[in-house]
Amino acid sequence: MNSSTHRTEAAEGSGRTPDTAGPPAVDIETPVDVSRYTAAVDLPVSVEDAFAYHERPGCLGRLVPPWESVEVEHSDNSLAVGSRVVLKTGLLGVPLRWHARHTRYEPPTLFADVQDSGPFAFWHHQHKFSAVGPNASRMTDDVAYRVPMSGVGELFGGSMVRGKLEAMFAYRHRVTQDDLALMAKYPGTPKTVAVSGATGLVGSALCNLLTLLGHKVYKITRNEKADEGEIAAWSTDEEFEKFNDVDVVVHLAGKSIASKRWTDDVKQEIRDSRVLKTRELSERLAKLSSRPETLICASATGFYGSRGDEILSESSEPGDDFLAGVSQEWEDSCRAAADVGVRVVNTRFGIVLSPKGGALEQMLLPAKLCGGALGSGRQYWSWIALDDVLGAIVHCIHTDSVVGPVNFVSPAPMTNRELAKTLGRVLGRPALLPAPAPALRIAIGEMADALLLASTRVIPDTLQSTGYEFRFRSLDDVLRYSLGKVRLASQA
Repeated sequence: MNSSTHRTEAAEGSGRTPDTAGPPAVDIETPVDVSRYTAAVDLPVSVEDAFAYHERPGCLGRLVPPWESVEVEHSDNSLAVGSRVVLKTGLLGVPLRWHARHTRYEPPTLFADVQDSGPFAFWHHQHKFSAVGPNASRMTDDVAYRVPMSGVGELFGGSMVRGKLEAMFAYRHRVTQDDLALMAKYPGTPKTVAVSGATGLVGSALCNLLTLLGHKVYKITRNEKADEGEIAAWSTDEEFEKFNDVDVVVHLAGKSIASKRWTDDVKQEIRDSRVLKTRELSERLAKLSSRPETLICASATGFYGSRGDEILSESSEPGDDFLAGVSQEWEDSCRAAADVGVRVVNTRFGIVLSPKGGALEQMLLPAKLCGGALGSGRQYWSWIALDDVLGAIVHCIHTDSVVGPVNFVSPAPMTNRELAKTLGRVLGRPALLPAPAPALRIAIGEMADALLLASTRVIPDTLQSTGYEFRFRSLDDVLRYSLGKVRLASQA
């Protein structure tokens, strides 16, 4: 759990300590009529490692809360004095850019930034690090801020701003704490990892985390010509030779199964985008002179079909419907790589939870309108937090004993009715209005039975038996974390 303390108070002037590296620090004159927000978290690493985490490429992207519509538009990828960051966001539907500039850089104890332009009338953020043990440290975020329109803005928006700060720093501190624990558990020589589906929900977040962990990441593209940092996997043999320098391939690409109503042509596209492309990739990897050591290929819990309340592990038999058939062929298409000694891992994804995409994004509006269970609501939904998908992939990269199918689900599958009630409770809405199965079938056809009404009660036997430690075992916990509903008590 996150170990944090928070307080808000009137800001006082901040002192200035000599810089130990880089350009001279910039003095920031703090106005008298500002508020201050301070948040502290204990981290499971040395003060040097805690500071270094924030200097790594990919860190800023990891710390942007998923419930906020914020994009990192520009970053100098530096904390040095004078380096800049531009965040693209919005306010009441109006596009807004937040320009920040670093003003102090004193590793490993302090760095600071100030807003040059953006949503606040004043913003000055100091990140302070102190040692609390040989492999333990404390990070303190100290923010002096003023909302726009002076007293009027504070009167009408002050409590909202403080609530947003509490949610944002609760999220950032937990991410930092969990990421550092992940780094400590899986040390070793950085690897070169190639990722397909790198623009998707899982792929984009994975590339960011792997970069943060110190790995070199290539994005696999279907274009004939690759840009810098890319490999064109379905192009010329000369281009494909780049895979000789890759240690791990993570293959996530495939046509969305929920983007269009299923017709025979759409179903064929779903199958071909997975089976044919994966088979071609696997066969070409097998012919390389210096093959990757590991191929991690996506699959799905649809492998098992709809099985009621039967508990399903990796050793369970496959189902007999369309998605079960596609999943079986998908996993079999990795055979060429496995036959030449590449360690193949087939990640059977459950419902990946993130407000930035996938099922949860689609569920939010109905839940806010008091929507309830789908169909009977008795069908089991096996879910997993996005951060656990990323952590489990890192686990598979570093754990040689993990081979073959791996269920990427939390240890706590629940019925659709339970999930709807939990989401409603987190959002402060009752889950009152069910969606009858016949209406769902009319609305989306065959997909209703395959995606919404199917029951798969899957457990993560392999992940647990090989030592993966889940960040989230409670649905309530992950929903509050990813939707910004965590509020740590303020302390005067």
